[in-house]
Amino acid sequence: MIDLHARSSGVLLHLTSLPGPYGIGDFGPAARQFVDWLVSAGQHLWQWLPINPIGPGDSPYQSVSAFAGSPLMVALEPLVEAGWLDKPSLPPGGFDARRVDYAKVVPWRLAQLRMAARGFFAHGSAVEQAAFAEWCADNASWLDDYALFMALEDAHGGAAWWHWRPELRDRVPAALAEARTTHASEVRFWSFVQWCFDVQASALKAYANQRGVALMGDLPIFVAHHSADVWARPDLYALDEAFQPTVVAGCPPDSMAPTGQRWGNPLYRWDRMAAEGYAWWTARVKRALHQADVFRIDHFRGFAGYYEIPASCPTAEEGRWLPGPGRALFDAIGAELGELPIVAEDLGLITPDVVELRDGLGFPGMKILQFGFGTDASDEFLPHNWPRHCVAYTGTHDNDTVRGWWDKASDRERHYAGSYLAAGPADIHWAMIRACCNSVANIAVCQLQDALGLDGSHRMNTPGTMGPQNWSWRFTWDMVGTEPARVLGLIAAASGRGPIGLLGLPGEQVPMEQAKAA
Repeated sequence: MIDLHARSSGVLLHLTSLPGPYGIGDFGPAARQFVDWLVSAGQHLWQWLPINPIGPGDSPYQSVSAFAGSPLMVALEPLVEAGWLDKPSLPPGGFDARRVDYAKVVPWRLAQLRMAARGFFAHGSAVEQAAFAEWCADNASWLDDYALFMALEDAHGGAAWWHWRPELRDRVPAALAEARTTHASEVRFWSFVQWCFDVQASALKAYANQRGVALMGDLPIFVAHHSADVWARPDLYALDEAFQPTVVAGCPPDSMAPTGQRWGNPLYRWDRMAAEGYAWWTARVKRALHQADVFRIDHFRGFAGYYEIPASCPTAEEGRWLPGPGRALFDAIGAELGELPIVAEDLGLITPDVVELRDGLGFPGMKILQFGFGTDASDEFLPHNWPRHCVAYTGTHDNDTVRGWWDKASDRERHYAGSYLAAGPADIHWAMIRACCNSVANIAVCQLQDALGLDGSHRMNTPGTMGPQNWSWRFTWDMVGTEPARVLGLIAAASGRGPIGLLGLPGEQVPMEQAKAA
């Protein structure tokens, strides 16, 4: 769907940030409206964050499943149209249109999904019931464990799986069989939610692809300890006899983090995964490519070498580097799935072995323009030093907005950026977007916040912090207006990333139908 070697551009916006009446963005009407907006702006790519269920701190990077989709993204409108759910009544006071209040949204949305499930199982047509059953059978390899995991988590009052009844914690076959019967209704509910997610995700992907827009997903390298993945296959992780991690993931100390970063995820037993031909990873990537046309792998450097921290260490100061699976992993996946449309998140401490792995596999890396103004003209993040085979960003979800960056930058950084980009506080966002698009980078991406010229209060996430300011940002259509799409279209057309007709050159008008297909 998208050629990573061809010039194109796109926008980074997580689904949860979309407008809508039900507290959080989802696969509903606003998602298609945003696709149409991208087309009008000459864009060919829509990049998401992970669409798995959220975890601690509402983060999509600490999910209870590497395979399941977020129940919060299931649009309610199709469920109403199908006759399974009455039109929802909003809770008292409604929802905040510009922030996701997860404490309010999560229980309300789950209640709506439970009502829809009851409606489906009571009144769904024979054709619909058959489609659901067929989908469940096709996805049993991950769905059965995930749905049972969710049912057992509820039955144990939300406790982590290593605190469950021993026979369920240890996955004694007879106990699992009994649990599937005891909790059949709950298992069926979670399976229904995942079916709805998949149907809606596929429909949105088809809608976008038909209009020349590719979807770019995001695959975290690690999984959460409290997850269906680790519970189902504890042998694939570095755990002790009590199912506690012996070592955990993170990054070593540096000037930005004097004690390092201790993420706490359990580490893979790469030797055991290799003995199985990396089947788990192949299944995970296959699932990702079902939902998106291309995806970014977070912390790509961990495949070349990963940082191992003793679980007993409260910081990352006592860790060590160990070799990752390297090319063998991706060769095994590629042998099953063919060419892999992967973007390597190669930020941070990048050593020659990481570069060798990335380039040997032919994966484009990432360049962040905001990073380019701290040194001098030799900085690798300045456009004149970028390679062609990369994805250039003004900033990502972990960065401030461009205007927020400008407001907090040092005097030296602002002076250098202003000189390099011939811009100031009023137009720095457009100058950075234009610099990315005019560069040799094959793909250029900006956050929607930057196309709208929003300040740092609209930032999506601040790494190393937790709180309601993270993962909660939403926009409303009245924030957009007509100018951002018009200017993005001009920049895309002028830089060879969008239909030339958007420039409005005399004698070179392109009909709208052709522009949409370009």
